[in-house]
Amino acid sequence: MRLDLDNLPSEPALLQHLVRGMVTVVEHRDGEIERLKSIIKQLQRSQFGRRSERLDPDQLALGLEELDGDLAREEESRPRVGKQQIEQQSHRKPLPNHLPREDVLVDVDGTICAGCGGALHTIGESVSEMLDWVPAQLRVIRTTRPKYACRTCETVVQAPAPERLIAGGLATPALLAQVLVSKYCDHTPLYRQSQIFARNGVDLPRSTLAGWVGGACWWLEALHERLAKNVFASNHLFADDTPVPVLDPGRGRTKTGRLWVYAREQRPWGGPEPPAAVYLFEPDRRAERPASHLGQFKGVLHVDGYAGFEQLTGKGDIVLAACWAHARRKFYDVVQATNAPIAVEALRRIGELYAVEADVRGQSPGHRLAARRSRSKPIVDAMRVWLETQLPLLPGRSTLAEAVRYALSRWVGLTRFLHDGRIELDTNPVERAIRPVSLGRKNHLFAGSDGGGHRWAVLCSLIETCKLNGVEPYAYLHDVLSRMVDGHPINRLDELLPWEWKAGNPVKS
Repeated sequence: MRLDLDNLPSEPALLQHLVRGMVTVVEHRDGEIERLKSIIKQLQRSQFGRRSERLDPDQLALGLEELDGDLAREEESRPRVGKQQIEQQSHRKPLPNHLPREDVLVDVDGTICAGCGGALHTIGESVSEMLDWVPAQLRVIRTTRPKYACRTCETVVQAPAPERLIAGGLATPALLAQVLVSKYCDHTPLYRQSQIFARNGVDLPRSTLAGWVGGACWWLEALHERLAKNVFASNHLFADDTPVPVLDPGRGRTKTGRLWVYAREQRPWGGPEPPAAVYLFEPDRRAERPASHLGQFKGVLHVDGYAGFEQLTGKGDIVLAACWAHARRKFYDVVQATNAPIAVEALRRIGELYAVEADVRGQSPGHRLAARRSRSKPIVDAMRVWLETQLPLLPGRSTLAEAVRYALSRWVGLTRFLHDGRIELDTNPVERAIRPVSLGRKNHLFAGSDGGGHRWAVLCSLIETCKLNGVEPYAYLHDVLSRMVDGHPINRLDELLPWEWKAGNPVKS
């Protein structure tokens, strides 16, 4: 609602009625805005308090979206005084400089003052920017290769046809990158993409798109292998796995494959190596799977409670660091079920450890280690004595006793962080790397074959590593596929790893 001050009614009764109406509207809107802000704050606090795990993160995000939409509607319906909207200072980030600009001039009708008839002269200008959207456009690239013939010897000369990523296929590297990012980054299944293309008048069956995905992955497999080799050469990694339903036509149902995920994250202690995530598909969860993946790895491996990881320590090259978040989750479940005082106290003590970590995050390994030994070690030592004292007093088969035994049986791994400032308290970096796979499962439902699981691993590795390094996945895949089809040397694949690619393409990142 906008009020024009130049055309207000002159009758006092109408003016009073107008003012009363405005006051009523403003009071209602202000009350609604405050209510919505209160709900948003409560939801946001629930992410960090004891009850944080009660809300699914995706559901929380959806709820916040709707509340923000309600809030914006109420803000928009507020009365605005004057012909022009009063400009308010914005706290949002400036729009990126690399985006193209289109200048629009909004000028007055003339250069003569309407008040006195004098000449107007320029004293400055106001410049504002709005973000526009240019819809994606399909186009056809026609390649013409003239033929030439020699009248003397009848030789025919023609430039060779340019290489295509998909032999005989219609897709350019740009279109293939779009299909891959839509499926593996934005979680849009191929049948939905086929429907989107159909709305633009282009018939691209799902089977055609699937063939494109398979062909593009063939080009990217060598890069995936190089990424894995680079990651496994590190000395600190996070490991976990997640189920992936795979279609099993012979039995008429799905079977359960696994995506094993290995993440490198050294930013919390200022390490030299860039963040990365490698996914490897396997048909099962047998212990020999991580053993084969980590055959050349030497160093600290952050893991959850999966017993198969214990076999990796046989040669002495791998040291396991256990996850405090998993230990905490056991006690958290007990608190939710019974609110047992011992479980509540365990959560409090673990919370004290995380408070120390919050203070030293981003510091050097030496600083972190010194703080842990002075502040965290007394907490840990006291907690072990306390847990060992409580365990005999608990029913042996209770969930609380199980939580205590879970922590005590992994105490050596849980206390690794007290001896190395580079070790983290939990496996959260790899847990975050698994989230995109979970979103993909909700949309894809299952992989069509073991080969589909492998393609899932290849694309997830490259896309997630791009996101960890601040690289836009579409720009990256478009450029990498274009370089490969143009003959990028196999011995220079390191140049195409996301962090190396970013150094040479700062704008596209």
